[in-house]
Amino acid sequence: MPSDNLREFIEGLARKAGQHARQTRERNALVTQYKQGQELVTQADVEVDEMIRAAILARFPDHAILSEELSPDLSLAGLEGPLWVVDPIDGTVNYAYGHSQSAVSIAYLESGVAKAGVVYNPFSEELFAAEAGHGATLNGRPVHCREPESLRMSLVATGFPYHKDSISELCQRLEAVLQHCRDLRRLGSAALDICWVACGRLDAYYETVSPWDLAAARLIALEAGASCGHFGRVPPGFSEALYSEHVLITAPGIYQPLREILAQTV
Repeated sequence: MPSDNLREFIEGLARKAGQHARQTRERNALVTQYKQGQELVTQADVEVDEMIRAAILARFPDHAILSEELSPDLSLAGLEGPLWVVDPIDGTVNYAYGHSQSAVSIAYLESGVAKAGVVYNPFSEELFAAEAGHGATLNGRPVHCREPESLRMSLVATGFPYHKDSISELCQRLEAVLQHCRDLRRLGSAALDICWVACGRLDAYYETVSPWDLAAARLIALEAGASCGHFGRVPPGFSEALYSEHVLITAPGIYQPLREILAQTV
């Protein structure tokens, strides 16, 4: 179903939602609370989710929506049919603390395959977009991932979970990767980290996330020439586009060596 009109719809919706998030913060109107004990959420996360959901259902009333705040039902990831996957504000902690690395992420999938996706950072005014088979863009200009000389000369990004029950495994993984790359970054927005691989600001990204962090950015990275997969086993029947455990996205030449290093830590 992707078309010029659909791309315009997604991009326009992401911009509108992102500007709402930005203006809410600039007015010092944030209200914060916690879900699941320690995961930060703001009222802007919920408002943006509501805004995106209403716009999608007004245009596509029969489509399903998987979103972080209003519809986080992971069983929807296996849906056969049209599915929208939404992260209203990816990088909520950055957002709440006044950092600029946060974004709205919207993806459209059919039978588990990503067809179109947008990641929009309203603070840098950068909109990453892709349609399956048509390349990736940043503010309308084509982007491509870098070709680093080697893993040793690569800049790698990752993230840390809210829940700290796997710290030893996380530290083991960090140590293993850091010994084989140029340096590591932890920037706080999975969707933007992946888009930064797509446009060459990073060479690789790995982490366990949620489907809404991944869906749009993964398509953007694929369309920019990146290698996308997992360093752990993907269970049968799961969509590659939405399976978010042990995600690995890299410039093509370093995918296999980095995957071998990470696989030893699973």
